[in-house]
Amino acid sequence: MNNKFVYAPGPTSVRENVRLERAKITTNPDVDEEFVEFYKDTCDKIGQIIHTKNPVYILSGEGILGLEAACASLTEPGDRVLVLDNGIYGRGFKDFVEIYGGEGVYFSDDYNKNIDVEKLSEFLEIDHDFKYATIVHCDTPTGVLNDLSKICPMLKKYGIITVVDSVSAMGGEEIRVDDWKIDIALGGSQKVFSAPAGLTIVSISEKAKESMLDRKKPIVGFYCNLNIWSNYYKDKWFPYTMPISDIMGLSIAVDNILEEGSNNVINRHSRIANATREAVKEYGLELFLKDGYSNTVTAVKIPENIGALKLKEHMLSNYNTLIITSLKPYDDTILRIGHMGENAFEEKLTYALNIIDNGLKDLGFSSEHNLVELFNKHINE
Repeated sequence: MNNKFVYAPGPTSVRENVRLERAKITTNPDVDEEFVEFYKDTCDKIGQIIHTKNPVYILSGEGILGLEAACASLTEPGDRVLVLDNGIYGRGFKDFVEIYGGEGVYFSDDYNKNIDVEKLSEFLEIDHDFKYATIVHCDTPTGVLNDLSKICPMLKKYGIITVVDSVSAMGGEEIRVDDWKIDIALGGSQKVFSAPAGLTIVSISEKAKESMLDRKKPIVGFYCNLNIWSNYYKDKWFPYTMPISDIMGLSIAVDNILEEGSNNVINRHSRIANATREAVKEYGLELFLKDGYSNTVTAVKIPENIGALKLKEHMLSNYNTLIITSLKPYDDTILRIGHMGENAFEEKLTYALNIIDNGLKDLGFSSEHNLVELFNKHINE
């Protein structure tokens, strides 16, 4: 199980210095105030990467925790919430809204491109009575990237709080939380940060905090209540026992990004993604998206006579390599190339592309080209 080559849009590969950090002897995070300082320092470093002076918190739970916690903390019964829907995860935000008694209202757009900002503007002119809006930065099942720099300021003009799921983009795509007026930005440890799964990253603006505090009814539950973090640093006391080894590993993963330079990391993702897309097209395959390509995930349409699921199983059984498909209804249509974080290096990608090339040709796909040669050509352009 541990020897197979896994190339997925998260969890990504974990660098050795991160793995070794997690193996170190730890202190007691409940009572040692030095850990409080370490935790805050790690949060502040993440704030540098996402360009915010808002407080950043690290929560114990995989990235989905952040999505639910944002909805749990903001939603009161009867609140109207705008759900921007141009992907599977974007659409799924409505479930969290309604769990906590809100009314989710869709603004739906095509799933094969980014959100049409003009159409959204026209929609908001007619209907903008929403407490908050949910937006997915990169919708992982298709790799579509939405333009937060235009969407979030537009929503804020109407006083709408902005909640952004950037789990699959944060670190690999530019995100400027303060400049783009993002009230709650959500990330995860297992994507571009390339630490093990299990941690959620949350930044919270003053506007979002005020909304959470100025409620008629208390927030339902405890673990998803973002208010419990407000005074942790002043009180030097965490709401629950923190997973210290995980946070130590994440801190090193964040250092890896800062040492390379966060802009350099973004540029590396862009080079890798552009070369991948050009190679795939020249090879004779079709991209799922028409526009709005993320630099962390490329969604490739697999011919019907082969099928993405059959290709995945063939690569796993014949090459001990796991490259995954998408979620339903695209699970047999799309193969996802997850070039994010530690997977966004040429040596990792050329191995994955070689396996995809072999797998497709084994199953009858005809191309006069070689995917790796095409990638190498475009990466050097």
